[in-house]
Amino acid sequence: MPAMFTTPYRVRFSDIDNAGIFYYPRFFHAFHVAFEQFWEEQAKWPYHILLKEDRLGFPTVHIEADFVKPIAFGAPMEIRLGLKHMGRSSLVFRYEMAHRETGDVHVAADITKVVVDMDSFKGIEVPDRIKKVLEPLKMGDSA
Repeated sequence: MPAMFTTPYRVRFSDIDNAGIFYYPRFFHAFHVAFEQFWEEQAKWPYHILLKEDRLGFPTVHIEADFVKPIAFGAPMEIRLGLKHMGRSSLVFRYEMAHRETGDVHVAADITKVVVDMDSFKGIEVPDRIKKVLEPLKMGDSA
């Protein structure tokens, strides 16, 4: 199995809908938080520095998600992040929210981001320094 960035996730009351399960739009917020944590914790390159000083952004342009099992309030979860594909200017990240004790994946999503110059907000080729940082996340097709 490829090395994925993993971070614990605490399911909070604000994540839960009236049916008593994780409210699906909150997954996308949680996945973005994990993305920011990757830059801070593993890459040692805080996300706000990428945006404000390096002038690089990673807007989401496409999402595909599979909701496999419901998640209840208080469940011990973790978010996993890997890189499925690196194109000229696009990156496809794989996110999974899994139970920390059983390892069962409850939600999986492929999220496509484009690297943009924050001044023009136009797509740019993935800089070599970004490729190097993302290298440990590669899973299978990352050409």
